[in-house]
Amino acid sequence: MNDTKVPDSSLVRDYLDGNENALGALIDRHQHRIYSFIYSKVFDKDISEDIFQDTFIKVIRTLKRGKYNEEGKFLPWVMRIAHNLVIDHFRRNKRMPKFDNNGDFNIFSVLSDEGLNAEKQLIKDQIESDVQELIKELPEDQLEVLTMRIYKDMSFKEISERTGVSINTALGRMRYALINLRKIIEKRNLILTN
Repeated sequence: MNDTKVPDSSLVRDYLDGNENALGALIDRHQHRIYSFIYSKVFDKDISEDIFQDTFIKVIRTLKRGKYNEEGKFLPWVMRIAHNLVIDHFRRNKRMPKFDNNGDFNIFSVLSDEGLNAEKQLIKDQIESDVQELIKELPEDQLEVLTMRIYKDMSFKEISERTGVSINTALGRMRYALINLRKIIEKRNLILTN
């Protein structure tokens, strides 16, 4: 079988139907790209191989549990898993501080950190992307205040004037936005570092 002509989605279905060779074909097809990505982040052959193996262990477990959401995007999904495992590697090796879930944590302080090395920049970019998606789930009034305060650096007085609500209402909306954001983060079991 010439697997380069078979779409990833078909190989995934074949694997789920019991064809172990289909998984082998997927690994062979994407091995170089995934391994190269991992190596470009950790610069260590042995660690790259370990993370590569862990990536496909996670892929297999996710597929077998029926948790894979087929959207014809197998490679980006696997790359995201590899990316997360690279971040986990840096956390485990204390090359980055961990997020301790105390009530004082300010997710937006992570986004404004100026002194980032390449590893921290990778994580900062990921967090920024995750936060952008998370805040879209907030109610419109909270989203508006949070966006003005965090991304436009407006004072609560300016927000009050712009939105036509009292300063206390703007403060309340910001408070609820942060509370709701924490709930979303906990519900999704996300780990955010600073």
